[in-house]
Amino acid sequence: MDAQELKGVELFSSLNKHELRFVAQQADKIHVPAGTRLATEGRFAYEFFVIEDGTADVIRDDAPIATLGPGDFFGEIALLESERRTASVVAQSPMQLIVLTGGSFRMIDREMPSVAQRIRDTMKQRLADDDRIVAGE
Repeated sequence: MDAQELKGVELFSSLNKHELRFVAQQADKIHVPAGTRLATEGRFAYEFFVIEDGTADVIRDDAPIATLGPGDFFGEIALLESERRTASVVAQSPMQLIVLTGGSFRMIDREMPSVAQRIRDTMKQRLADDDRIVAGE
């Protein structure tokens, strides 16, 4: 994965060049067609995704709850707070995604704990913002 591509992603935008290179070594880029199930509610989680291009629907208890697009990320709740997916995510268009596995994230945490903490903080802030939106605040 190219470090410069990560710089344009909000989740990684605060990282310096050295940090971006390290994270890029841990990340993969994938392309998936429309209809691909990227996460399944209740299943164990092994990675999280950042959307570079395309859209996906988030489904919980068989009901759509959100649509995600470029710059959004998902899968972090299961990696940070529980072992199982809290919702399903299905690609609604062809997508380009950045993927970090749990093992890759743990490597970042071991080698560059301050970087892992900044990523965690960004994720937690987004979760808090999403909770406020859902609650109507």
